[in-house]
Amino acid sequence: MMQTTVDGFLADGCGRCAHFATPQCKVHPWRAVLARLRALVLSCGLAETVKWGMPCYTVDGKNVVLLGALRDRCTISFLKGSLLDDPEGVLEAAGPHSRVARQVNLTSLEALESLAPALEALVRAAAAAERAGARVAPAPTAEPVPAEFEAACAEHPGLAAAFAALTPGRRRGYLLHFGGAKQAATRARRIAACVPAILAGKGLQD
Repeated sequence: MMQTTVDGFLADGCGRCAHFATPQCKVHPWRAVLARLRALVLSCGLAETVKWGMPCYTVDGKNVVLLGALRDRCTISFLKGSLLDDPEGVLEAAGPHSRVARQVNLTSLEALESLAPALEALVRAAAAAERAGARVAPAPTAEPVPAEFEAACAEHPGLAAAFAALTPGRRRGYLLHFGGAKQAATRARRIAACVPAILAGKGLQD
C-alpha cells in the first residue's frame, strides 16, 4: 500500500516494499532526522504533499524537494539541484547518470543541525528558482548512438522517426540502456526488446 500522508510515512514508511509498517522499515532509524528536515522545509514556505510514497514539497504545484530514507542514511533531494549555487559544497549527484537532481545525505541529527543554515538556504533558493520558472538547459552533448541501434533503424521502418519524437529524457534513457552493455550481441538484444515500445511512443520506464 503506497503511503499517502507524511505522518504515515514517518510512522510506517513509504509502502513500496514488504517492510512497510514493520520494524525493518528503513524509515524507522531516521524518524528524528526526517521530522527535523520536514520542519525546516515547511519553514521555507513550500507546500507539503506525498509523491511515490515519500514527502514531497512543491511550489505552485511543481515538485521541488523530496525527503527519503535508505538503510544507511536519509536524504533531502533537490529535483533541479544542478541550478543551485552550493557554496558549502554539500550537494551530491543523485545517481551516476543524474544531470539535474542533487541531494544531501544525512546520517545523524547532529549532522543535520550543523548543515541546517546551508540546507535552508538551498531550499529557499530552489523555491525561488521554481517561482522564477528556471529551466535546466539541454545536455551539451548527446549520448552516443550504438551502431546496433542504427542497424535496427535501417531494419524497422519508422523506428528512427519514432525515436526522434520521444522526449529528450526518454531518448537518453534508451541510449544509456543500450550503451550500458559491453557486448554487441547484448546491445542488439536490448534494442530488439525495446523496438515495440519506441514505436508506441513509450519510454524505457513507461
